[in-house]
Amino acid sequence: MDTPVNIKLNQLKFKTLYSIICILAFVLPNSVQAAGWSIDPIRIELTPTKQTAALTFTNDTDQPTTVQIQAVSWSQVDGKDIFMPTRDLLISPPIITIAPKSTQLIRMTLRIPADATKELAYRVNLQELPEATATNESGVKLAMRVGIPVFIQSRKGNATPKMSWKISSTPENMVKVELRNDGDAHVQISDFSLYTLGSEQIIATESGSSYILAGQSHDWLLKSNNTEPVNAGRLHLKAYTDAENIDKVIVLDKP
Repeated sequence: MDTPVNIKLNQLKFKTLYSIICILAFVLPNSVQAAGWSIDPIRIELTPTKQTAALTFTNDTDQPTTVQIQAVSWSQVDGKDIFMPTRDLLISPPIITIAPKSTQLIRMTLRIPADATKELAYRVNLQELPEATATNESGVKLAMRVGIPVFIQSRKGNATPKMSWKISSTPENMVKVELRNDGDAHVQISDFSLYTLGSEQIIATESGSSYILAGQSHDWLLKSNNTEPVNAGRLHLKAYTDAENIDKVIVLDKP
């Protein structure tokens, strides 16, 4: 029988693995592999003329896996993701049971017209349904979950993000980085760094993946590596995105 300490350790391991899965589902370019799953692709883009797509789900384990698939609409308010159930995307089949070492195709179809000018955003969530276990079975069985971004191109054609960066300092020796996307398509930020101009010493850095949808913004509050407050007039920003890599000089506390 597991002790409370063992249960807490198992839960901690799951939380760590779940965080890795979520990061992989947003960062990797082609496929994601975690917890015995293999999903390809991990991002889908539909157009007014291409309204169907498919995910390939592979169960690499020695046990059958049952997964529920649900589409949700994706919006953002004040930098926070908002997900709502939707019927805009038809998922078939909505529940799958995959035999060990087997593959299943999951199809999706857009059921509404694309927007006239703006990209639409959705997520397809794949939620593992845990098997029923006997009451005397030890261990903790926790389900995995992966979210796949789905973007719908507008009817006007290729949409693009338009990024506006602002950097400001705080009395607590923190650096606030603001990014506003005034374009008509999403942008995905993988990571970025701030440097002093000239000496190129790292002031602050952010790793991880963040999506900023069209017309939305996102803020990061970063701890400065400098012991002294950040008061340089200009900073060097390097950022990596799915639209373009950023390498520019930004005036502190100026839009």
